[in-house]
Amino acid sequence: MSDSPEVRPPLPPFTRESAMQKVRAAEDGWNTRDPQRVSLAYTPQSVWRNRAEFVTGRAAIVEFLARKWARELDYRLIKELWAYTDNRIAVRFAYEWHDDSGSWFRSYGNENWEFDANGLMAHRHASINDLPIREADRLYHWPLGRRPDDHPGLSDLGL
Repeated sequence: MSDSPEVRPPLPPFTRESAMQKVRAAEDGWNTRDPQRVSLAYTPQSVWRNRAEFVTGRAAIVEFLARKWARELDYRLIKELWAYTDNRIAVRFAYEWHDDSGSWFRSYGNENWEFDANGLMAHRHASINDLPIREADRLYHWPLGRRPDDHPGLSDLGL
């Protein structure tokens, strides 16, 4: 274990099942749109690349997420496991949101994650593209918050 007293199971080394649990936990956290809560899944000095922005540390993560969710309204996210190894997980994801003018988007991306021994994410590298969509083309209609267990995932939706 690292020097941090914080532990966030499941812990590496990951199995397929534990990697899938980690992915769903991340999805659930991000769907809260609570920057402080989300930041606790990352090491205190976590390093991110999100699109072309570089972020280091929890305080910067909280600031980044607060800006993100102030701009990306009615945000709903689905993540899907792509691959995993001992302490790394790769995911693909898509989220839907609208801006303050009411224009809707579906943002697609891939993330590479690296975890410390306590299960906190130490590195996050995200590549994301935004696709304008019509409101009628939205696929995510659950109430804000956690995606219901019976809601289709990315592959089921053909994404």
